[in-house]
Parts: sequence; structure tokens; C-alpha cells
Amino acid sequence: MPSPRYPRKFLGLALVSLALVFAGGFTSSTQPRAAYTELAPTQQESAAAIDVAKDLVHYSYLHPSLDARFSSKVFDRYLKDLDPSHSYFYASDIKEFEPLRNTLGSALTHGDLHAAFFIYNRFQQRMTERLNFELALLQTHALMNFNREDWVETDREHAPWISNQAAMDKLWRQRVKASELSLTLAGKPAAETLKLLGKRYQSQLTHLYQAHADDAFQIYMDALTESIDPHTEYFTPRVSENFNINMSLSLEGIGAVLQTEDEYTKVVRLVTGGPADKGHTLKPGDRIVAVAQANGEFVDVVGWRIDEVVDLIRGPKGSLVRLQVLPAGSHDEHQTHIVSIVRNTVALQDQAAKKHVIELTRNGVKHRIGVIVLPTFYADFQAEQDGNPNYRSTTRDVKALIEELKQEHIDGLIIDLRNNGGGALQEANSLVGLFIDTGPTVQVRSSTGQVEVLGDTDEGMSYTGPLVVMVNRLSASASEIFSGAIQDYQRGLIIGSTTFGKATVQALRDVGYGQVKITEDKFYRISGESNQNRGVIPDIVFPSLIDDKDIGESALPNAMPSDSISPVNYQTFFDLKSILPTLRKEDALRAAKSPDFVYTRAEAALLRAQRGKTRISLQESLRRQEQNALDAQQLSIENAKRQAKGLPLLKSLDGADNASSSDDASAPSDSDIQKDGFLREAGEVILDWTHLLKNHKSVPVDTAPVASSSHA
Repeated sequence: MPSPRYPRKFLGLALVSLALVFAGGFTSSTQPRAAYTELAPTQQESAAAIDVAKDLVHYSYLHPSLDARFSSKVFDRYLKDLDPSHSYFYASDIKEFEPLRNTLGSALTHGDLHAAFFIYNRFQQRMTERLNFELALLQTHALMNFNREDWVETDREHAPWISNQAAMDKLWRQRVKASELSLTLAGKPAAETLKLLGKRYQSQLTHLYQAHADDAFQIYMDALTESIDPHTEYFTPRVSENFNINMSLSLEGIGAVLQTEDEYTKVVRLVTGGPADKGHTLKPGDRIVAVAQANGEFVDVVGWRIDEVVDLIRGPKGSLVRLQVLPAGSHDEHQTHIVSIVRNTVALQDQAAKKHVIELTRNGVKHRIGVIVLPTFYADFQAEQDGNPNYRSTTRDVKALIEELKQEHIDGLIIDLRNNGGGALQEANSLVGLFIDTGPTVQVRSSTGQVEVLGDTDEGMSYTGPLVVMVNRLSASASEIFSGAIQDYQRGLIIGSTTFGKATVQALRDVGYGQVKITEDKFYRISGESNQNRGVIPDIVFPSLIDDKDIGESALPNAMPSDSISPVNYQTFFDLKSILPTLRKEDALRAAKSPDFVYTRAEAALLRAQRGKTRISLQESLRRQEQNALDAQQLSIENAKRQAKGLPLLKSLDGADNASSSDDASAPSDSDIQKDGFLREAGEVILDWTHLLKNHKSVPVDTAPVASSSHA
């Protein structure tokens, strides 16, 4: 949600090449074609290219120069976006393209897109060849031999380009064999396997034949903008309409942010309060293999364009959609499961802050810890502009909840920002003001180099007691502004896992044919440090199932680096750094025995091991052995947790409850809060802190304002 201070600027988590599965669907009037027809740029696209080039040079925070060096960067990015696994283009194709490497930037300034379309058309030609090859293999009407030793590479990002057709055919024969084996291991009969794969490849071929000029233009412009930074994007008119609807809050659907990864549609983030979030069955990193409407037949979507997948998943409120999902870290489709989601609207109350109280007993004494779960930084700007004195906002709601919790005599407060992707800057700024008297909260540097310091000018504090801010890898943007300020002031402890690392602001500009979203500003902490590409590093680290290599600013192409500017004057509140070693030691002792912590660490190690595999066997007996061993490991980890909690053990993974990780969806029920081992441990840390306070080992700092850039 953009702040009124930044007209048409976006502060929340926004990733490259994403589609948000909300709002009504779109229809295309494109008529099916029987074969691929080479595409050529339109006059509108050429004009848009000139406008985009001008805006990028003038407004971008980095002020890119569209010279030969930048052109080379765009060239490499374009090839990677088209063929990330080096599985379509031949080495001879790349050699033929090479003379175009250093000319793309200068050509763009003149609206010359012929080189980009030449490469795109060649890619479509190679893809057509591969799909026809796959279909021809299936014409034998017999499964391949799964008894002999054979392997297929799953990570070819850095593989050399294939030099001849024989080697290309071998690779794709292995890929078809891998798909056949996965479906066989999933229990599908031979005839059904061949039929399913035949439909998949034919569907991909049909969609390829329906490509139009905007497809080529969008992919090329993606490569251009990605070469600057991951949050600068161009939107064709159709994608632009989609983006504007997504920002309107008139949202109906499942509430998932999706991204294309190789041939799959990958779940990047769940919208808090949305149907997918509430269902606790769809997770970041999951890949969608097929989509079905209600009880209808599944439509295989492997290899589809992301907008077409989104159109299938979207639908009216109250309707059911079923997704066939390949979990994060899995390499083949026999590990898929079905997720059923009823589409719905996300209301403001689903995004609003909520309070809970957890009780902890220490030395026979009961303690009450307040918890405020904050899914996003929101504000009803329209109601505020209309003069409604009761308009909703993050700061107003949290302030009211704090007053209620104080009446319940809490011993400490936890602000839960896990999975909070950001929102309104003014709310992050004013929320800090509830926990400090007055002072700066964040610095904003524009593309011109000017620095503006924002701060809290309202005297007084709503809460003065021990404060913990819970974060994880999906806490981004405004969440990082708030948690970073709390950490710099030493006003509270930051607990969890390193945050996303987004400290940039984007502005949306019209370019005649579509729109371009450009990174124009950058945030800095009051210490002068930047969260950009680094995130807020917690004072006390909790384990996480989210891999930083897959999710986060540092996982995105061409992410801006972290840097620093001059600090501003501010006064710290507590001498937390002096007691952090003690707090960490006490936390480690409890975490070593906590079923939730032990389970999460073990599961994370298992996921890392699975992600580290770069090839899979095509021998059925070996694959079954590997799967049985993996299932046994997962069952052992799950039962160890259940035994420690006094729960009945499972005989199989069916019905296993994996909802105890620190990365669970926000907006939980009160029952979820009480069972959340990570929140309870954060509460224990507060009790350690208050114990040290009583023994005068951590007292408020009463010194002159300092300008310090260090923090734990």
C-alpha cells in the first residue's frame, strides 16, 4: 500500500516477474494457430521502448547508462530468462547471437527491437523442436526401461550450451523418462502416464503457437529492467491492468504471489488473511503442477505462461479450486499432493492487528506476555481523507490494543511481524513512535542524492516495558524499517530469522503503451546502515525452514548492494548489548530441548540436503529406495517432536502436522498462538530480560544523543 507521502510509490514486498492471484480473470481474444508464426515488434512497442529507456536513465536510483557494458548484461539476462537450464539453445545459436551483445542498449533508445525478437523467435523454434521430439517419443506407447542405471541433471544453470542434436536428444529423452518415472512412482498406470504426458506436451505446443508480440516484448523488457534491479519492472497494458487491480484491495481469489521458475509456477508468498494463508496447506516454495475447478478434471500447467496459470486459479468468491502441488525441495512429481482452496475476499479486518496473551510459568509464578500479530502496515487513507475520525490504521489499532493489554497486566510485549511484507511508510514511522518518546525513525535518500530524515514528533510512549519484535525471512520493507529502528534504539530485542532485505521504493510511471515501475528511493536506518540486500539481523536467531538462497532480496538478480550513509543523532534506551550474551546463552539451553526448535532444525537440514542434489536417478528400484529412506527420515523427525510433546506417534506421514515452524502464516487463531513454540520462547527471553532488569544488570541509558552505526 503506497504512502500518501509518496504518490504512486510502492514500499511493500514486490518481486520481479510475479503475479498475484486475486481479482477477476482476464480473457484473450487470440485465436489458436496450427503452427508457430514468427513475431515482429509493433509500432506501439517500439515507441514504448524509447519511453522506458528515457525514464530509466532519468528516474532510476542507479541512473543506468545504456552503453555496451549494460547491453552485455541485458544480453546475458535475456538468454537466462528464456533458457535458464541451457536446454533449448545450441552453442551455434549463442555464437550467432554474440554480435548482438553490445548493441541492445543503443538499439533500445531508437526503439529498435529486431534483435530481441530475432532471439525470441529462435527460442520458440527450438522449443517447438523439443516438444515435437517429446511427443514423438510417446508415440511408441510404451514406458521406457527403468531397470538400468541412468541419471538426469536437475541443475543445468551453469552447464555448457549443447553442441549437437544427438546430445540434445539424449538430454530430452532423459527428461521424458524422468517425467514417466515420477508418474509411475506416484502409482499411475502406464496408459494414464502416457496420456497425461501427451496432453501436457501438446498443451505446451498449443500455447506456444498462440504467442503474440506482447509476449516477446514483455520477456525482453523484463530482462532489461532485471539488469538494473529486481524491483524495476515494465508492464504491458494487460499486465498493467492486472497490477492496478492487485493494488486496489478489491481482491477475490486464493491470495498467493506466484513466479515462473523454469517450467513451473512457484509460490513465492501468501497474502496474509487470504484463503491460502488461512488454509495452512500452501507454502512458499511450493510449485503448482496442475489446476482443477471444483471437482473437475485437473489441467496440467507445467510449461504454461504465468498469466495463463493465474487465469485458471482465479475465480469468483465462494468457488473451489484444487491445486496439484510439488512441495519445496522436491525434485519429481510423485511427491505431489492436492490442495483445495475456497476462493474468497480479503477484508480489512483480516489484515488488521490482533492481540493475544500467552501465560508462562517460571519458578511457580505465572507471567502474562502480550502478543500483537501485525500482518501488514495498513491505513484506510480514503476514510482519513474523508475526515472520518475513526479511520483504521496500524498505529491507531496497535495503540488501542496496547492499552487493552496493559489493563491485563502483561509482563512484556511481543510484536509479531513474521510474514509481514510491508505497506505504508507513514505507519511504520508512526508505530515506532509508540515505543519511543521523540526522535528519528528512518532516512530516505532519493535518486538525486538528497537525504530526508523522518521521525516521531509526538511526545510520550504508549508502552515502556520489555519489547520483542518477531521477524522472519518474509518480513520486508516497512517491517524492516520498524524492526531496524527498534534495534538501533536498543528499545527492544529483534528475534527470529534475518529479514527479506528490501530497502527501496518504487514509483509507477506511464509510458504510453503500458507502465514502468522504477526504483527511485532507498531507505537507511538512523544508524546510517541499510537493510538493503542484508536484512535486519536478529539479536537472537531462531531456526527457519525458509532457505535464504531461494527467498529474499539476496536471492534476486542484480539486487542493489548494502551500503551506508551518515548516522543521525538518537538516544538509545537500554543497554541491551551488554546482556545479549546472557540472553543468547539461556535461549540456547532451552532451544536445545524444545521439540519445535529441534524439529525445525532437523527438517531444515533435510530440506537443505534435498535442495543440494543436482541430479536424480532414473532407475526405479534406486528411486524407491531413496524415497523410502526420505519418508523414514521425515517420519522419524515428526515422531521425535510428537513424542517430546506427549502426542501419539504416527505410523506414516499421512496426517503429519508440520505447522509448528517459525515461518507459519500470520493471522493465527488464539489456539495457534498458545501452541506456537517460537512465540513462547520469545516470551521466555522477555522473562530473562526482566529478571536481569530487576537485578540492575540492564538499565535505561541516560546519556546525550549518540550517533552510532553499530548494532547486534
